[in-house]
Amino acid sequence: MKRIALAADHGGYALKEAVKQMLDDRAIPYLDFGTNSDESCDYPDYAELAARSVSEGNSERGIFCCGSAAGMVIVANKFPGVRAVACHNEWAARMSRLHNDANVLALGGRVVSLEEAERIVAIWLETEFEGGRHSRRLDKISDIEDAFQPTS
Repeated sequence: MKRIALAADHGGYALKEAVKQMLDDRAIPYLDFGTNSDESCDYPDYAELAARSVSEGNSERGIFCCGSAAGMVIVANKFPGVRAVACHNEWAARMSRLHNDANVLALGGRVVSLEEAERIVAIWLETEFEGGRHSRRLDKISDIEDAFQPTS
């Protein structure tokens, strides 16, 4: 795996730090775009930096953490090529990779426990995209994105 872009706000800071340890244990490189404390901050500031890294190909995937996961997903999905999902259980994590080739996982620090997050992240990292009929659907998503890209 190339590397993972990490981002969090204050509500997801502790979870992001736990994810970093998981990635270190697996020798998976990452870029940490912050935040670096549990002091109140604005999630778009960090989600934008990390989502841009995924969108531009500097990171293969991303794991973003905030209180609910919702805010991070909203920001991340503004970027071309980013397919961000909020996963609060193992089944959703597996399906997001198998069927949607999700490249950004968002976790809610106030929704999942550290133990649940560890299982979710492990499944999300290990599950490969199934392809087949799902590729056709991803192509349709790309077509929608392309329709909104400015022409030069």
